[in-house]
Amino acid sequence: MAESNRRSFLSKLGAFTGILALGGCTDLDQSEWWPNVLSSVEALTKWTQRLFAGGHALAPEYTKPEIAPEFRANGTLDPGTADYHRLASNGFHDWRLTVAGLVEHPLSLSLDDLMKLPARTQITRHDCVEGWSCIGEWTGTQLARVLAMAAPKPSARYAVFYCMDPMGDSYGTSIKEAPYYYETLDLLEATHPQTLLAYKLNGEMLPVAHGAPVRVRAERQLGYKQAKFVERIELVESYQQIEGGKGGYWEDQGYEQWGGI
Repeated sequence: MAESNRRSFLSKLGAFTGILALGGCTDLDQSEWWPNVLSSVEALTKWTQRLFAGGHALAPEYTKPEIAPEFRANGTLDPGTADYHRLASNGFHDWRLTVAGLVEHPLSLSLDDLMKLPARTQITRHDCVEGWSCIGEWTGTQLARVLAMAAPKPSARYAVFYCMDPMGDSYGTSIKEAPYYYETLDLLEATHPQTLLAYKLNGEMLPVAHGAPVRVRAERQLGYKQAKFVERIELVESYQQIEGGKGGYWEDQGYEQWGGI
């Protein structure tokens, strides 16, 4: 597609989605068809990004002088459960990451197992849906490498990340009653070279507030897609039967499953 045509298409797409967003302030959002339109816009945004950027195009990377003096923590700062504090008290020696679901070879990996695998370090910008950004250096194992070890079955379409942080307390429910955080990525995004199971931030082992012992870094996605405190990955064909059926904790509250930047 010629550059002028590409710009024209993107301009029209922006105008179209802007009109739809404004429509959300009317009675349209109460109609039966409006949620389907919003879902279509999400799919169009995802398609457009991949059409022009490429399926595995890299997110921008930065230099060490650009790293923020303090990387802002977001979401849950401490899961607050007895099980999590027990794991943290001995440096997560007893923590295991399980990889299951639609795989030929289910895995159970310790933190040491992950750290023995080839590592990738990248300096990237975290973009939060709340409007702020922060640059940090992340080190971890590429998720694609771990999934290759598990050998996904042909029917696998999504990776589901189950986390150790219950969404209680400040979210209006007690920890005992709260659902646990979960997230999903389609397998194209999960196998992107910058999608990491990160265990270091700025050269140091991941602090609790940033998701120790392991968090997801999917650098082409917004912050809510960067699941923290991960303990299980399950490959599935569909996420519609999981929790609220929308593909993640915040998605079940109304966010988009596709959080592409």
